[in-house]
Amino acid sequence: MSLLVVGSIAFDAVTSPFGSRDRMLGGSAVHFSLAASFFTDVRVAGPVGDDFGDEELAVLHERGVNTDDIEHVEGGQTFFWRGRYEYDLNTAHTEDTQLGVFGDFSPKLSSASTEAETVFLANIQPDLQREVRGLCTGAGLVGLDSMNLWIETARDSLVKTIGGVDLVFMNDAEIRQLTEEPNLVAAARKVLDMGPRAIVAKQGEYGAALVTADRFFALPAYPLETVRDPTGAGDSFAGGFLGHLASQGDGAGEDEGVLRRAMTYGSVLASYNVEDFGTERVRALTREEIDGRFEEFLDITAIEGVPMR
Repeated sequence: MSLLVVGSIAFDAVTSPFGSRDRMLGGSAVHFSLAASFFTDVRVAGPVGDDFGDEELAVLHERGVNTDDIEHVEGGQTFFWRGRYEYDLNTAHTEDTQLGVFGDFSPKLSSASTEAETVFLANIQPDLQREVRGLCTGAGLVGLDSMNLWIETARDSLVKTIGGVDLVFMNDAEIRQLTEEPNLVAAARKVLDMGPRAIVAKQGEYGAALVTADRFFALPAYPLETVRDPTGAGDSFAGGFLGHLASQGDGAGEDEGVLRRAMTYGSVLASYNVEDFGTERVRALTREEIDGRFEEFLDITAIEGVPMR
């Protein structure tokens, strides 16, 4: 099944206690598409400027990602973000944001993209997310990510957009902020009341939780000794999650077992993402490594010797 992601394509400058990069390929759509490409055919849509060229496209093409709907804006500059992490890698300190061509982004999708069976609305303005959702009328499974900025500045639009999707990916603090409910499970239930079938609460180094109408499933993060840069981990998680669901065909989003395996694959991709800066680790990744870590995850989460299958 084809999978479309619409979101930011960016250059990032990151400093962490373990090194730095002055300019590296990033953005939600990039991290998502690279992760999802291990499971299914991926198309990516988003704007870039004159500073985005063949070298950056090659990173996506190496993984078979279709870039036909990347819009090159003549005379413009690609979205740029500079951030810094302290030893608490859960929080990024933003030092500079330059929207560039992303500031005037209006989605332009080819017919092939609008026919995608699975769609991920990455972290962009809720009105734009809803516009893309309206164009993709044939999508059987639609996921959405958001953040505190849109909760604070466009809450009504975000709630309306959430009502038109199947899966919501947000970190636990944002779910609480959106619902003004301090308890995560109760907060997730309130988001379910807005319309989606499932909520994925990202919890950083503590893992993630999946909440549906009648189920709650929690998964720890994969234990790592090397964490260099968490930028893009949440989008890599969503890419692994939705990529696996897309590979399972129609109705996968309603199967509890498939959803739990998707959670595990998402956690695996996120764990590889943070082992190096930007896209460096995921670019070098193989499917064999992914499946090997997936099996390790099953052993880690076994209860009384029974793997989570």
